[in-house]
Amino acid sequence: MAKWGEGDPRWIVEERADATNVNNWHWTERDATNWSSDKLKELLLAVRVENEEGSCEVTEVSKMEGEASINNRKGKLIFFYEWTLKMTWTGTSKSGINYKGNIEVPNLSDENDMDDLDISVSLCKDEPKTPLTELMKKEGAKKVRLALGDYVTSLKTEFTQGMILPTANGMNKAQASQSKAKSEKTLIAPGGSSTTPNTGVKIPTCKFTVKETFLTSPEELYRIFLNQEMVQAFTHSAAVVDGDKGGKFRLMEGNVCGEFLDLVPEEKIVMKWRYKTWPCEHYATITVNFINRSHETELKVECKGVPVSEEERTRQGWQRYYFEGIKQTFGYGARLY
Repeated sequence: MAKWGEGDPRWIVEERADATNVNNWHWTERDATNWSSDKLKELLLAVRVENEEGSCEVTEVSKMEGEASINNRKGKLIFFYEWTLKMTWTGTSKSGINYKGNIEVPNLSDENDMDDLDISVSLCKDEPKTPLTELMKKEGAKKVRLALGDYVTSLKTEFTQGMILPTANGMNKAQASQSKAKSEKTLIAPGGSSTTPNTGVKIPTCKFTVKETFLTSPEELYRIFLNQEMVQAFTHSAAVVDGDKGGKFRLMEGNVCGEFLDLVPEEKIVMKWRYKTWPCEHYATITVNFINRSHETELKVECKGVPVSEEERTRQGWQRYYFEGIKQTFGYGARLY
């Protein structure tokens, strides 16, 4: 039986008429990927530089791979974005000769400072040398860095509107705390004793096991769970996977996340795992066992600490998104039982 918030008065939340994320306590997430794509294109296509040699501008964003999201946890906004970008620039010399080149940004991420961004500027191979390349490497790269900085600023201001909700009666956090303190005083009885409200709840949890047989080796199947590209392939969505002990993962557009607690190559993976809709900070413990059955591998998945109300959903999720996803993507001829 797992517990959350027992004895902790922070788990008392005020009522809202719309019953939506009271006191901003629960984890909410907003997908910013599509908005980010449009914003990045808008800002980057406005980049233009000029000097006595001629002028250059970004004319196309030819590659944009990644994702972005914003999480609200206890009234604090947490930003996640990771992008790989490639652009085309064109230049025109004072004499009217046109040139073309590329700009690559491989590491636009919330984990990197803007000053640490790698911005690579090059001239296309079939183009003759031109001083405009140096113009783009110096001034053009600066303008690109500024544009990406403007994107991050807009993400944290423009896109976040409405994510921090007011508490009951429109009070802010400080006002709510003062009101709560006053109301707590009324609980003290004349004789000096006090009435303690029920400040915690218990989550009924369950454990279960699901199995699957794959026509491949334990080594290959083990690798699929820890390789980011392979995970993205069988889930058919963007994923972030740090395949080391203590590494974290985010799958299926942030709907599943967790951390690798123990890794025994080709034998076992132990992880803490959750759906984002579960109570905040509640994780199940998932143990994935890789059992060698001669020419096939039995995958035995032991799930502990799953909320009772989520048992069927979790079973179906593993069957559909993991087992069937791996089978359909890599063709390992799984047999369900």
